[in-house]
Amino acid sequence: MTNNESINNMFFQKSILIIGGTGTIGQSLIKHLIKCSPKVIRILSRDEYKQFQLQQEYQNHHQMRYLIGDVRDGSRLVRAMEGIDYVFDCAAMKHVPSCEYNPYEAVQTNIIGTQNVIQAAMANGVSKVILTSTDKAISPTNTYGASKLMAERLITAANYHKGSHKTIFAAVRFGNVLGSRGSVVPLIRQQVLEGKEVTLTDGEMTRFMMSLTEATDLLLKAMEVATGGEVFVLKMPVLKIGDLIDSIIELVVDKYGVNPAKIKIRTTGARIGEKMYEELMTLEESKSALELQDMFLIPSPFKEYHLESARPAKCMTYSSIDQPVLSKREINQLIDSII
Repeated sequence: MTNNESINNMFFQKSILIIGGTGTIGQSLIKHLIKCSPKVIRILSRDEYKQFQLQQEYQNHHQMRYLIGDVRDGSRLVRAMEGIDYVFDCAAMKHVPSCEYNPYEAVQTNIIGTQNVIQAAMANGVSKVILTSTDKAISPTNTYGASKLMAERLITAANYHKGSHKTIFAAVRFGNVLGSRGSVVPLIRQQVLEGKEVTLTDGEMTRFMMSLTEATDLLLKAMEVATGGEVFVLKMPVLKIGDLIDSIIELVVDKYGVNPAKIKIRTTGARIGEKMYEELMTLEESKSALELQDMFLIPSPFKEYHLESARPAKCMTYSSIDQPVLSKREINQLIDSII
């Protein structure tokens, strides 16, 4: 997806801030960006231990800086963005049950935190800010999705109430990132290895899935081409949760010699706020969306948008319920390296 030369040139000797940089996506961004010889990469997060681990891993890289802080603290963000060119906002409360039981906490991080990022970026003359969003922001049925939808709206609108400020704001919309912290693959693998009961919500649920590399490439591509107000959506495969669970169990049994007869699966039903399928683009959004080979680009409703390499998207809802699902063999190939 990304043009390595253009990405390298973009970040060469630039100052970068990754908010939520100790998370799975943040750490993947670091691995890509460090190769571009940036002037500095600042990591802002609440996780002191994860920052310590990163310091050990990158102790020979003089560009790295580590800041303890929270998107809820606007003044901390202002200080963290001093002299920064590019901001990747990967901070979020993202677990559906946690957001359901603690809705105002989700509001403070995902909504108020996003507005704090916007204000700090404008105050410091940051060049570009890219927000990470989610498929759950489309027709949301849970607090997490609703809060990220509001975050998207804030990012889009920021381009048009920024006055004389030059900062460009845009967002990327992720599906489920395979192998990310707290996701289903490491959870089920651990349950099988520890001899615990494997929990399955509903085998017929369908989900969009993307690899960590694809998620990282989408962020870098968005940072490169954003002109203000866009939402970038990667085209990605769809799978059934039941098929994914079967593949995880099969691969764990093969790789670690677990006795399959001892594995028990318990169906729990959908968790509060969960949907049977996910959407990445609404019908209304598709009417103005542009389609590229590997992604959709949803332009801001506030301005005309033209991209020579793109064509108008089909008028449709981009939903996991309408897409062909991966076969078991394809799922095995997709997850084999992270089992």
